[in-house]
Amino acid sequence: MTLFQSLDDRHPLTGRLAMGVEYDGSAYCGWQRLKHAASVQAALETALSKVASQPVKVHASGRTDSGVHATRQIIHFDPPAPRSQKAWVFGANANLPRDVAVRWVRPVPDDFHARFKALARRYRYVILNQPSRPVLERANATWCRDPLDAEAMHVAAQVLVGEHDFSSFRAAGCQSKTPWRHLHFLEVHRHGPLVVVDVQGNAFLHHMIRNIVGALVTVGRGEQDSDHLARLLALKDRTLGDVTAPACGLHFVDSLYDAGWGLPREPLGPNLLAFLGEWTGERPLPDCPMVEFRRGRPVTAVVAERVPEGDSHD
Repeated sequence: MTLFQSLDDRHPLTGRLAMGVEYDGSAYCGWQRLKHAASVQAALETALSKVASQPVKVHASGRTDSGVHATRQIIHFDPPAPRSQKAWVFGANANLPRDVAVRWVRPVPDDFHARFKALARRYRYVILNQPSRPVLERANATWCRDPLDAEAMHVAAQVLVGEHDFSSFRAAGCQSKTPWRHLHFLEVHRHGPLVVVDVQGNAFLHHMIRNIVGALVTVGRGEQDSDHLARLLALKDRTLGDVTAPACGLHFVDSLYDAGWGLPREPLGPNLLAFLGEWTGERPLPDCPMVEFRRGRPVTAVVAERVPEGDSHD
């Protein structure tokens, strides 16, 4: 699979478009447009509007919080003017700040929706585990000077896999109607000085991943035993949980869709982990309510009540 594909500059695209976007979230108060602060959505819409010479509104696969990064944020929009593939990608990037970039654009059917057609979202949390503070990685990894037992963290995390009430791991200001989420997998691995928490689920609550990582770090340091996360999960009370891990280590690396939509496969980020060689969509999705619901298959009424609206938060 090649990273280099030519962009058509001869045929204007009409109809709905999907786009892959990468950004460093350090300077933004999250993805969603805000009146009082800089957002990635506002930067992207401003750039696309300049390419189209008309206002453009985009819809994303999920929100990311202040300071959180993304390597594969999927968005869609209905262009008000026809432009070629090359014009959309090169034009957008010419008008975007250096910390946001468009990776690709593809025409999609009119019923595609970046948020409501997503089957799963995947994040990676990167911890640089070494005695000295980071320099080159300081903006995209969290530093932990204490030795971490990644294997103990992984064992403790497995209790969270599956469908659960994650009240103990949601922020106080979380706006989700339900605390129920389904984690497809949650893995912790060490790669030299890097400890990586790799998690995929149907959607996530506000600060959910960062709160999970905060609890896992206490296990990794030996301050808590392997049953720590099981106890927190059972309590269903965020006030009894651990600290929230910093935003700089969190990366939104994938939003998964049915192959029929024709979205490109690409290496999962961040580039710090390129040596892992994993590409989007390689792991099979589990048979779970969200996947069945999004594919238009029937689910029971009780299960349907637990299926979140599809917004991904962190």
